[in-house]
Amino acid sequence: MALDLLFCRKGNLYDYLEERKLALKKELETLEPNQLLNASEEDLCRYLVSKYSLESPILHENEIYVRDQREADVDVSQDPMRLIFDRSRPFNIKGTRITIAIPFDGDADLFHYRPTTFTTAPPRGEINKQEVHLIYETVEHDPEKLKQEYGRELDEVKRYLEWVKGNVQGFNDSLEPFTRQNITQRKKKLLDDMGLVGALGIPIKRRDDMSSTYTIPSIRKKPKIEMPQVTKESFKPEPILSEEEYENILEIIYNMALVMERSPQTFSKLEEEEIRNHFLMILNSHYDGQATGETFNYGGKTDILIRVEGRNIFIAECKFWRGEKELLNTINQLLGYTSWRDTKAAVLLFNKNQDFSAVLSKINSVVKSHACYKREHNLRSAKLKNETTFSYILHQPKDANRELILTVMSFDIPK
Repeated sequence: MALDLLFCRKGNLYDYLEERKLALKKELETLEPNQLLNASEEDLCRYLVSKYSLESPILHENEIYVRDQREADVDVSQDPMRLIFDRSRPFNIKGTRITIAIPFDGDADLFHYRPTTFTTAPPRGEINKQEVHLIYETVEHDPEKLKQEYGRELDEVKRYLEWVKGNVQGFNDSLEPFTRQNITQRKKKLLDDMGLVGALGIPIKRRDDMSSTYTIPSIRKKPKIEMPQVTKESFKPEPILSEEEYENILEIIYNMALVMERSPQTFSKLEEEEIRNHFLMILNSHYDGQATGETFNYGGKTDILIRVEGRNIFIAECKFWRGEKELLNTINQLLGYTSWRDTKAAVLLFNKNQDFSAVLSKINSVVKSHACYKREHNLRSAKLKNETTFSYILHQPKDANRELILTVMSFDIPK
């Protein structure tokens, strides 16, 4: 009986992992430009990382079972204890063939590639769907000997899987920065191309044969993350507020709110609109406007705005805590005010009469319950990494690729 050698049949694991990276890059390069430019960069990155990452096999030793036991012709021609005159040919006698099955989770293909650490005598066996089959043929009835042989083979399989796991972990960890870098590079090239063509001043006719759809193959045994669905309209570059500037604005707000917290006798009697005016004053003292002399303006009773071409690029709402429903209404109000891609928003939430700890415990669940919630957002500023500041990515109600950052900043103003 000649069983396959595991962990070597298809070649080196390192080469296989590099081929997957090249395949990811090729798929990204073949995306139609408007699809790439209109899609949420984060969603596209998550889709590609999910599709091309690998899951190291994990054996379920508590589920091991004897899959098959049958009579078999066993070749004993190489048994030195037997008197056989011609050992160049098989010499079969009746024996027993036993197949031990070890269920596992993970990518079965990884049993066929040699990790960067290996031995000269890898284990033998067969891979049948999500099971490793260790097969033994014997003419003896010695269960202890068989158990020892099986134990040695299983230990060797587990040792190889640890080496595979190390290689795969390094590969998976590298996928996200690799994907982000390639998305950024291709988007920059496409935008530079658009600028070059636009500078020519020559009308451009779109091709009629360009595919507007993209079929996503199924991903086995992984969370279902699909390619972002985008509108068919041509991509139009839009103004954005950089995240660095956004966080600087939030830090100014945070510092001003701390003054309010520490001076309750001054601010506890103010209404939302009056609080808004204090923030407008301090923000405009840090930023110079272009035409109006003020970068920050107001559009309603409580909102603070930066407007470009008549539309909001930054918007903040000053609100007193009046319960979960009112916070959801405020989020809906913000979503109604936004139109640019990558809009930045904030809710400045002031607590006067409630248990502040109880208020903080409700914010996360309220925002995540909203129909437009996508994921949490990681603020980079050390000052904003605190227990009273929460940041999220939401999408506009009619377009999942038009995202906005929403940061909820909570402040306690005691009586």
